[in-house]
Amino acid sequence: MLHHVLLAGASLAAFALAAPLAAHDRARPAAAAAVTAPPIKFTEWKLANGLTVIALPDATTANVMTSVWYDVGSKNDPEGRSGFAHLFEHILSRKTQNMPYNMINRLTEDVGGQRNASTGDDRTNYFEIVPAAFLETMLWTHAERMARPVVDEEVFERERAIVKEELRQRVLAPPYGILQRYLLAENAFDRLPQRRAGIGSIEQLDSATLADARAFHQAFYGPDTATLIVSGNFDLARLRTLVNQYFAAIPRRPDPIPTGIAVREARRTSPRMVHGTGPNVPLPAVGAIYQLPEAASPDVPALTVLDAVLSAGENSRLYNALVRTGKAVAITEFLEQTQEGGFIAPYAVINPAADQSAIAQVISAEIDKVRSQPVSAAELAEAKNQLVAIALASRETHSGRAFELGEALVTYGDARAADSNLQAITRVTAADVQRAARVWLDPHSAVSFTYTQGSGEPATYANPAPMPRFAAVPTATGEPSKLNPEGQRTAPPPPAAAPQVARPKITQSKLANGMRLVAAQTGSVPLATISVVLPGGTATDPAGKAGVAEFAAGLADKGTPTRTARQIAATLESLGASMGSTTTPDGVVFNLTAPAANLAAAGAVLADVVRGASYPQDELAREQARSVDSLKLALKDPGSLAAMVAARVFYGAAPYGSVATTDSLPRITRADLTAWRTAHWHPASAQIVVSGGLTPAEAQRIAGALFGDWRSRAPVPATVLAPAGLAPVPRTVVIDMPEAGQAAVYVGTRAVARAGEDYYPLLLANSVLGVGSNGRLFDEVRTKRGLSYGAYSALPSRADAAVLTATAQTQNATADEVVQVMLDQFAGLGARPAAEDALQKRRLFLGGALSRQLETSAGFNTLVAGLLLQGLSPDEALRLTDRYAAVTPEAAAAAARRYVTPAQASVVVVGKASEFIDALRKIRPDVVVIPAARLDLGGAALTGG
Repeated sequence: MLHHVLLAGASLAAFALAAPLAAHDRARPAAAAAVTAPPIKFTEWKLANGLTVIALPDATTANVMTSVWYDVGSKNDPEGRSGFAHLFEHILSRKTQNMPYNMINRLTEDVGGQRNASTGDDRTNYFEIVPAAFLETMLWTHAERMARPVVDEEVFERERAIVKEELRQRVLAPPYGILQRYLLAENAFDRLPQRRAGIGSIEQLDSATLADARAFHQAFYGPDTATLIVSGNFDLARLRTLVNQYFAAIPRRPDPIPTGIAVREARRTSPRMVHGTGPNVPLPAVGAIYQLPEAASPDVPALTVLDAVLSAGENSRLYNALVRTGKAVAITEFLEQTQEGGFIAPYAVINPAADQSAIAQVISAEIDKVRSQPVSAAELAEAKNQLVAIALASRETHSGRAFELGEALVTYGDARAADSNLQAITRVTAADVQRAARVWLDPHSAVSFTYTQGSGEPATYANPAPMPRFAAVPTATGEPSKLNPEGQRTAPPPPAAAPQVARPKITQSKLANGMRLVAAQTGSVPLATISVVLPGGTATDPAGKAGVAEFAAGLADKGTPTRTARQIAATLESLGASMGSTTTPDGVVFNLTAPAANLAAAGAVLADVVRGASYPQDELAREQARSVDSLKLALKDPGSLAAMVAARVFYGAAPYGSVATTDSLPRITRADLTAWRTAHWHPASAQIVVSGGLTPAEAQRIAGALFGDWRSRAPVPATVLAPAGLAPVPRTVVIDMPEAGQAAVYVGTRAVARAGEDYYPLLLANSVLGVGSNGRLFDEVRTKRGLSYGAYSALPSRADAAVLTATAQTQNATADEVVQVMLDQFAGLGARPAAEDALQKRRLFLGGALSRQLETSAGFNTLVAGLLLQGLSPDEALRLTDRYAAVTPEAAAAAARRYVTPAQASVVVVGKASEFIDALRKIRPDVVVIPAARLDLGGAALTGG
């Protein structure tokens, strides 16, 4: 499901071509070159048992990705078992005759890889990205899961509990989860099984049985419904041999059941209205749902372009009509395309003072415009360039190319559709868009909806059409498989020799004005990223005006002396570029990604914004109002609110504790922003990073032209002294949110600065504690107890003391249990040191994540920009694996004993306090309960009127 989301202050860019300027195109540039994406080269063959194999060799990476795509998805959920395909995705990942429960996680993470799986309406996929030496190991695991899965009580019950927590976390806790996961699908379809939410429901998940799982597997899973896609650094001839060795003997399904759905939707002929509700909705949403044809329809390319015209970027029609005018806080448009049918659903989250019917009329008017008159040539080109640029970005890595092919194959039945669909999009005309809009965006078939605060009961958003009965699957036959006794298990194959791959070479130089430039050619795909690193982040916010740094960065693209906000967005979009900013406690980083050929032209906008952001008063007023409304959304989400409260708990009134509030944001003036920018964005302290598909010499030329003449008469900004302040006394704070669908838990301790000598030992200790799915927290909270969809810990990089935090979301009633587990794991981190072999697996895991990050220009720049903000050399990026290797088990344990103990820990829980507070008091007698309505984030005490 594709969807565009545009929040207040967001810097999402689309892409445009040359065109005459219509009235609504006056901000667009007169001409720009088209964006192109290289085609995907691959080899495809098929085994006698029906397994399709696709290979994409790439000798420039040190990694390989193996993925299996099954032609079975949520539409195949049996009658009365919505969410079952997704549940089975979890089940199949876990256990086979030769792999004990969760061994797949260890085989992947412990060698430096990552793995995951996902379920859509049409497909389920399982993938791993690992160092290339482990290709055979991963192929073995996929053959195990395809031919010898163990579906037993242990796996079934554990995974069902985890899926229910995922549902609570992703659907019931967020303010708009019910809208996005239930209301839309329920009312987009009448007859198709896609009407049922892929995540399912608690009731139907509870009613599922182990027998259902075995029957589902036998009905749909086999080599004849699967495609194996391998990308990365491997020898094609060896791959063919390994595929035959591990997969050729796996039999087809003996009694194949078609995975496609014969039913098609009848076109609705009369409009209707739905008034859905949710239990924690701070701002109303208003929108409409329109039926779309099956994905293979010749109308889909035009509809895809239409979707981009309406909702992609700050020049999109819905953004201009709703967000730019201040009528809405955000606009979202879902575009769902499946084999049997789809829908498009634009909606707006509106401010409390806005009239819902008026907003609905604005959306309807924009739909009427695309039906009644052709889109302009500029809009058409902009939308095409956006879609092609998205493909260009995904094709920067071997894994991105593989995912494109996989999605094309399962949706269209042909992996070549990844390229042919892109070509079809470039051929779409304005007449095509108008014709498709007239056919499919018919107001007589629209389902209009509102979504407001209320019970969240399904009856509030129910489709009046009776729910059809869907197919069941035959009862499973034969005996269930079992895990082989330990001495009788086949061991996974060992790794092969690792290929030698050159790391990107980092070069450093200075511009004419002395600014440091860091450059590296990180790939051959014609895409590049330029970043401007500016010390001075939220720790420099003036007293009483928390949010100045984030506003200064977030509103920088809203105007300069030479460009308006629309002109800035339009110029970037015309060049296929996207620009955004990230504000941290220590600084601001502006990032611009563009086709390499357009980097200089797009960089001119970046330079104008950084050097001359003027913060027009009308733009500031609109963004202040919308930002306050956006903050109200965050305050209703347990996870978001817990993060804000934690900043105050861990840092008190110190600069790092700065939290923007609904009181502080309206106090910020244009003069505040201009003065702050002038003081903190200075050529003497700014640094530039350029990477991607261009040479360091080209980077030097472009950066020099953009920033080499930047001068400032302002004093060089001083470094904030001790922004972390003294460590506050540990606290236990509960924010009582009675309507919360889940509780968010934060447990943390004050830690070390990035440049401190204990940083790397503590980083390795933290990786043992809670990084990835093999961390102790994940194992204890999710794997053993099923209390959460995931539990993790993090140690951010800070110029002063950071906070090591453990986080999870869980049922309200189990919040106290999660707190206890986290505190126990804090205590055990230093008391039970990781053995050398266990620590080596964590080193490999961190090193593998680093390797994958360095494969993209955006990832490279993010890593290097962080180092520069912490005052470290960019070459540290290439020394990290050596730093990890130098940490001993005792050094990691000693760091844990110094910093990570229950006595030093503060605890924050946001949720329905009545369900856990008594039990939590037995664990932490110092607990303070603050009703969410009385929370004051403006002060360290956290209490208000």
